[in-house]
Order: sequence, then structure tokens, then C-alpha cells
Amino acid sequence: MASNLSDRLSRLVKTMRGQARITETNVADMMREVRMALLEADVALPVVRDFIARVKEKALGQEVVGSLNPGQVLVSIVHKELARTMGEGQQELHFPANPPMVILMAGLQGAGKTTTTAKLTRWLIEKKKKKVLTVSTDVYRPAAMDQLRTVTAQAGGECFPARPDQKPVDIALAALDQCRRQYFDVLIVDTAGRLAIDEALMAEIRDLHAAVRPTETLFVVDAMQGQDAMNTARAFKDVLPLTGIVLTKLDGDSRGGAALSVQQVTQTPIKFAGVSEKIDGLEAFDPDRHAGRVLGMGDIVSLVESVQQNVDVAAAQKLAAKVKSGESFDLNDFLSQLGQMKNMGGLSSLMDKLPAQLASKAGNLDMDKAERDVRRMEAVILSMTPLERTKPDLIKASRKRRIAAGAGVHVQEVNKLLKQFEQMRDMMKKMKGGGMMKMLKRMGGMRGMLPGM
Repeated sequence: MASNLSDRLSRLVKTMRGQARITETNVADMMREVRMALLEADVALPVVRDFIARVKEKALGQEVVGSLNPGQVLVSIVHKELARTMGEGQQELHFPANPPMVILMAGLQGAGKTTTTAKLTRWLIEKKKKKVLTVSTDVYRPAAMDQLRTVTAQAGGECFPARPDQKPVDIALAALDQCRRQYFDVLIVDTAGRLAIDEALMAEIRDLHAAVRPTETLFVVDAMQGQDAMNTARAFKDVLPLTGIVLTKLDGDSRGGAALSVQQVTQTPIKFAGVSEKIDGLEAFDPDRHAGRVLGMGDIVSLVESVQQNVDVAAAQKLAAKVKSGESFDLNDFLSQLGQMKNMGGLSSLMDKLPAQLASKAGNLDMDKAERDVRRMEAVILSMTPLERTKPDLIKASRKRRIAAGAGVHVQEVNKLLKQFEQMRDMMKKMKGGGMMKMLKRMGGMRGMLPGM
């Protein structure tokens, strides 16, 4: 949905340049494009109608001020209403005064409940500094308990040792008892799923809810389900007092309609979104930021947060001081830069967070190939001796053959890496002292990067 809607709106913004007022005609043109994009994204028709009506009401007759044009003003209105459709602001988890807090995970099989349980464990440990215990009450799927035990360990939490011959309610109560005795802050109960909604599933999860009396009941739904996600959410809402929704696989969703439909249909806030397959690929859902992504504005806030969390600031400062003093940039520094980029989720993750106008400049780039190239470059550098990394000029024909054999690549790959390294080293030399300012002036970037100077 994001690229589709962004492309449609970008075209309209260009055609509306020079107009001084928003009229019924240009509103109608934009709403036609928005309506088509939302319907193609599988957003529920009642949600689309309500959304279009709200945008029309706010847009008609609005004056265009300053340097904006009608297209830009309309995009701003669409952005605000998209955010409002997905909820009012970021919704926090409610932590009780007396722990343990109990979180019940509900949803159909395949929605990603078990993986999300582990991701939420990691999020609670890292963001909220909580001691977390997980437990699986899925006695039907043979590998469910083993899977939860494995992913919980990866997340840094503890998993209650349940057995398939026990009753789900008994398992949950035993885990809750251990939580109290061992002073855990949070218990996450991973429930059984089904391929479709049925009476047995609903009766079981209703009994579990009554037994453990959770603080939070989170409905986990696959964002790629579209209309089905909305229908499933409504069915669970009728049975359970849902307190929040977790949208999984949001990174792989080309349509994205679920994010707009589910909250409106259930009147339940979206609290989390699964944005990657990694164990730390869960983030608190922010409607305003997600609306920006949908409109191709990128998510610079997430990009900054990713830098803060994953970049080694001390290492970056050390490199900056090294470059400033005139010391030579070497292959160890180059390797470090590749590692920093990987820690931030790789090239594709960075591109997803950039505004569409910037990302489109790399639109022809094969991200999978680029990621493979980065891994290959790492392998080549790691096949070098410490001396070779410090003094790359030593690397001649015989050394290149040895390095290529060690990395499992052709000599041409070694030559390619050394050429790229030379280009970066030349750039670093230009940054020495006041060279960075001169380089920015040559690039014509001074005004854009340093406003007011």
C-alpha cells in the first residue's frame, strides 16, 4: 500500500502546483486516487468511506499558505486522518502496581503468536527492564512448547516447563504461581491457535482469561490478511475484552489494509507492530509515524532510534578523531563501518525508513544482491592478516590470491573491495581539518544541511 499510495499522491502534488486554493475538483481528484489505493490495499469499505468523508470535510475551502501548494496541504490532511484512523497516539502497556503483570496472547495459528511472545519478552527486558517468564498453553501442536522455549532463550527471558499432557488452565496457573514465588515482573501466556475460529478455541481461551485475569489481552494478527484480519479481530473481540492489537509481518505487507481496518472495526488500539523477523523486530506502534511510512515520508524517528540503539558511539567518535588528526583510514575501520550498518538491520532496513524521494534514487538497486555484497566484503577483510588490514598497500598479487581462497571468492572480488576502500579512504582524507566543509560546498549541500548559516 505504501508505495502505491505514495506514488499516486506524488503525481497529484506535481499537477496541483501553482494553484492558490483547494477546490472541489482537486479534492475529488486526490480522493479518487486515495480511495483506489486503500481499496487495492484491502482496507474495509466502511473504513474507506469514513476516511474519505473526514478528509473532504477538512480540506474543502482551506486556504493555501506560504510556499505550500494544494497538493501538499491535502497530503498533510491525509496524513493526519490516516494517523487518526489507526488510533489516537501511541498506546502504552498498563503495568499494575503489584506484579506480576499477566499478558495473554490470542490469535489464529500462523499469525505469529509464539514469535511475537519472544519479541515482546525482548522488548520488555530491554525497554522496561522487566524480569519476564513465558509459558505455552498450546497442548495440541507438538513443537509449540519447544519452539517457545527456544525463542524465549534467544530473547533473554525464562520459559515455564509445561507438558502436553497437562490442561491449559493448570499450566497457566502453575506458571503464575512460579512468577509470584520467584518475583517475576511479567508472565506472558502464549495460547493455542487454530486454522480457523471455532467453538473449542473460544471456550478454551475464555477459560484461560478467567483463570489468570490478565492485565493485557493482546490480539496477534497477520497484517497480510487484509479483510480476513478484520473479521478475525471482530470474532475475538466478541469473546475477549481485548486491550490491544499486535500487527505482525508489517514489513512484508504490500497492501497494509489491516493497520487501517482492525483498529476501526474493534475500537481496540494497535499497541505493537512486527517490523522484521529478528528477535528485536517489534516496536511500539505509533499511528503518526506509520502514517508517514504509508505516505512515503519514511520514518526518520525510527532511523534515529536505530542509530542510537545499535551504533557504537565510542567507536564512531574514535574514528572521527582519527580522521580529524590525519591518521590513515584502514580496513579495520572499513570493517567496523560494515558491522555498524548490519547492526542497524542492513541496507534494506535503512532504505525502508528513508523518505520515498530519497529511497527512489536507489530504486534500481537489488537490495538482496547489495546485502550479499556486504557479506562478501566482510569475508574478504576477515581473510586478511592484521598487518594487511592496517597496511592495505601491502596487498599485491600473491596476497590477493591467498585472501580470495580464504574468503571463497575470485581475485576480482578482492580487487573490487580494495577499490571501494580506496574511494572511501580518499573521501576521509578530504574530511581532514576543514576539508569536510569544503567538500560540502562542492557538493552544493551547505544550505540544505546547515540552515541559517
